[in-house]
Amino acid sequence: MSPATRPATRPARTSARTPAPARSLLPARGLDWVLLGAVAGLLVLGTLLVWSATEPREALTGGDPTAYLRKQLVNVGIGLVLLLAVAVTDHRWVRILAPLAYLASIGGLVLVLTMGSTVNGSRSWLMLGGLSIQPSEFAKLAVVVGMALVCAERADWLKRGVRSFEVLAMLVIAGIPAALILLQPDLGTMLVLSATVFGVLAASGAPRRWLALMVAGGVTGAVAAVSLGVLKPYQLDRFLAFTNPDLDPRGAGYNVEQARIAVGNGGLFGQGLFDGSQTRSGFVPEQHTDFIFTVAGEELGLVGSAVLIGLLGVVIWRSLVIARATDDVFGRVAAAGIACWFAFQSFQNIGMCLGIMPVTGVPLPFVSYGGSSMFASMLAVGLLVNIARRPARPS
Repeated sequence: MSPATRPATRPARTSARTPAPARSLLPARGLDWVLLGAVAGLLVLGTLLVWSATEPREALTGGDPTAYLRKQLVNVGIGLVLLLAVAVTDHRWVRILAPLAYLASIGGLVLVLTMGSTVNGSRSWLMLGGLSIQPSEFAKLAVVVGMALVCAERADWLKRGVRSFEVLAMLVIAGIPAALILLQPDLGTMLVLSATVFGVLAASGAPRRWLALMVAGGVTGAVAAVSLGVLKPYQLDRFLAFTNPDLDPRGAGYNVEQARIAVGNGGLFGQGLFDGSQTRSGFVPEQHTDFIFTVAGEELGLVGSAVLIGLLGVVIWRSLVIARATDDVFGRVAAAGIACWFAFQSFQNIGMCLGIMPVTGVPLPFVSYGGSSMFASMLAVGLLVNIARRPARPS
């Protein structure tokens, strides 16, 4: 056969196929970038404020001005890992692991009462070597997911709301950790937890009579605690100082008075980061933790403080948007509960720095120094991201 008449040679087939694009562990599509951006802004701002509050205090830092900066960066790094872990977990596993998380928080609260360390009059801390853990911070998230699980047991919840026996079950779930927290006693966390439970019940559609009973019970309990001497003297003094800071300006009213001076020094634009006179002099106690907002008020002024409050507002707003957008019962109640938790705790913390709320010792979410608060808050954001990424059910 001549070359001209030979059939054309067909190209050899190859078994190689074009490789499929790698699947990202956390696809960018479906993420709430507004929520994550606000959280990132709070983490950056909070780290700078913690550094500014601790840098001039040699007694606190041991002569190393960057000691707390490094510690806070470690807390942020661990928090981001926890956020990612919850965000990428299949939502079915989140539901399965939620009861275990609740039981673990109860176990932590019991351990605090048996072998915990007392700090500022409250037995709230577990000391594990060089690591200190505050289980009551994780109890806030555990109560939210525990109450959400009760609602999720009924498929017709979105149409009928919760019934009385389910409200009782939710109150029992919240009541066990609440009782353990009262025994510490940690009044600040108890107030935040109470507001969060009320918000979850309201979001779940609980009958109004239950909400009214909860308010009445809270008022009655507060009056009884004061009348029967349940509150410790220092806690009662804090409430008296809240009503009249000038009553004991060098004692119970000292924190409130110094906090208000620091915030007032800031004016419109502040004295500049690392240049706050009250902050550098160390006049405000616990300024890197409970009173971190006073650093923002003094050094960043009204404008910087407004940015900080605005970022917190965005986190709360996106939590409510996620709650409304999902058709998953567990996700809706959990997201609403997280929004209530962040909202009241932020209001309480900022309010006590401004003198409009009593001093109760609660951190500012994402901003205050502290591992337990940071980890619990980042776990909550991871759960929000997980809920937002959950595919909607076909109509």
